[in-house]
Amino acid sequence: MVRHGQSAGNVARDAAEAAAGLRIDIAERDVDVPLSELGVRQSQALSGWFAALGPERQPTVVLHSPYVRAAQTADLVMAGMDREEMIAIHADERLREKEFGILDRLTVRGIAEQFPDLHEQRHHVGKFYFRPPGGESWCDVILRLRSLLDTITREYAGERVLIVAHQVIVNCFRYLLERMDEARILAEDRAGDVPNCSVTSYEFDRSLGKRGKLAVKLINFVAPLEASGTPVTASKDMPAAPKA
Repeated sequence: MVRHGQSAGNVARDAAEAAAGLRIDIAERDVDVPLSELGVRQSQALSGWFAALGPERQPTVVLHSPYVRAAQTADLVMAGMDREEMIAIHADERLREKEFGILDRLTVRGIAEQFPDLHEQRHHVGKFYFRPPGGESWCDVILRLRSLLDTITREYAGERVLIVAHQVIVNCFRYLLERMDEARILAEDRAGDVPNCSVTSYEFDRSLGKRGKLAVKLINFVAPLEASGTPVTASKDMPAAPKA
């Protein structure tokens, strides 16, 4: 799993928070927000790492969020791979960003000032269960990812699958694949944001359990960016939620 490279939305969010603004200043729909210049460089650095893996270890299936920043990242990452040898390359709407509903484009200050009751509820309930009007909770995201895992198991069993998506998607996949509970995934979230163009990976291990299962290999791996001298960023995709 790869989180998309830094996006223009990440940059705008950081600027709005730094200026104590109420709203993130970006014209595009969230689905249309592209990579920043640095996000392109990050994706290219990661492409070199995947290319160096060689055909025996490169992905045979690439699934990505339909959002522009994720689709651009996937396209750039695949630059050093033989697409003709791949089983499938396509966007899947179940990998889309978490939907923020009425809170979309608002900073933490903006939420507190414009929707004080929701701001209080958000802190009380916590990000795992809080669902803003018109938006999703982490549980809602997890539900659609359970469906996607069923599809992957049915259609791509035995293949090497690359998923390119968003921070919440990576964390929710970790919740599912590592059989976490709410407390553990939120502890992981408190430890730090998922870096842009970082890699989190799993490999099937037949020695685990009765029938084997996926074992963690890499978590938020950013060595390809560091080795190329490309700045590592961990910009949030939305205003900071309560770390509880």
